[in-house]
Amino acid sequence: MVCLGNICRSPLAEGILKHKLREMDLQAIVDSAGIADYHVGEKPDKRTMKNALSHGIDLSDLRARQFKPEDFNRFDLIYAADASIFHALMMMAPDHEAKKKVKMMTEELFPNQKIDVPDPYYGGEEGFESVYQLINKSCDAIIEKHFKTQQS
Repeated sequence: MVCLGNICRSPLAEGILKHKLREMDLQAIVDSAGIADYHVGEKPDKRTMKNALSHGIDLSDLRARQFKPEDFNRFDLIYAADASIFHALMMMAPDHEAKKKVKMMTEELFPNQKIDVPDPYYGGEEGFESVYQLINKSCDAIIEKHFKTQQS
């Protein structure tokens, strides 16, 4: 899960997906990062943590990190929060195989539509809730597409 600074959208997506997988007793390595190094080592934004906690998801152990080229080797799927992140990741990808791993965070929910998860950083509380709802539905779609066979 990748966004700009790894303090709002991507840590929320990491937390939601981990929470859902744990509840379903499914196994996966889920991580998040930012393409920029603005907040490396910091906790997620307080508003993101508050919103997640209101839904039973604790993000307090997460710390921001910057996406690194070796992440293309570490992960099977790399979800970008918006089109600018998607394009940045595609530029960083070392080869065609790495590029095939990059998808929009909403891709499984809205196939081939390139729908952005808006950055709530400069907005009000309501923006954090609408972002939560979009990421929550996107994570359900990710599980449906990539993990449903593990459940049977």
